[in-house]
This record gives sequence, structure tokens and C-alpha cells, in this order.
Amino acid sequence: MAVSEPFQETAQPEANQAMAGISAFQEEASGANEETATWRDEVSFILTPGEGTEYKLTMEEGAEASFAWETEGGPINFDAHGDGGGNAISYEKGRGVPEDEGDLEAAFTGNHGWFFRNRNDNDVTVVLRLDGNYGELKRML
Repeated sequence: MAVSEPFQETAQPEANQAMAGISAFQEEASGANEETATWRDEVSFILTPGEGTEYKLTMEEGAEASFAWETEGGPINFDAHGDGGGNAISYEKGRGVPEDEGDLEAAFTGNHGWFFRNRNDNDVTVVLRLDGNYGELKRML
């Protein structure tokens, strides 16, 4: 018994060090994955005071696309909506919003996306990132 106790004491710190090394590696790997998220499309555009523009995705009914957009220079107004084949839908509207992210599921086959407007007295840069099941990204206005 006396022989096994010192062995356990010396083996335990080595095992703890090995486990700590694995945990640190796993944390680094998961952090790296979050930082290197890939997007299928990314567009950056500047809206002058009062200016608006629209970006839409061609999508089949039930298709889903992930999105994230953010602004630099101030918040903006937006209208997420869809149209096509005689159908129209409003998904969400916002005023004075600096960023948004989520998933867009097409209610019907057609064009689905966002109208952005700058109501500030200065230029605002918008970065829109997209991924998912859609045909193409089109600037409408």
C-alpha cells in the first residue's frame, strides 16, 4: 500500500497537466472556429443621408438563409420582406437599428431580403453577410 500511494501522487499531477493541455487546446480550437465563420456572400456599401438600397436573395419556398448585418456610423432603418409570383410578405421592420442577425425562411418562391435606409445626417457603412440555401444575391435599388 505504501508503494502505490507515492506512485498515485506523482501520476496524478501528470494526468492533471495532460488534461489541462487538452482542455486548453479544445478552448483554442472552439474559439478559432467561432472567429473563422465563413459566409457565402458579403457586401459592404455606404448609404448617404436619406439614401436607401435593397438587397434580395432568390429563394425557393421553405429555403433558409442565415444573415448578419452591422453598421458603422450610426443605426439605420430596415424592412425585411419578400415578393414574387403575386405574393408579398413583410418579415420584420426596424428603426434606428445598428445590427441584426438571424435566419430568413422563404414563405414562397421569389425574392426575399432587406431594404435599408439611412436617416442620419452622416454617411453610414453597412456590411451584410449571408449563407444558406439561395440562388443569388441581387442589389435591387
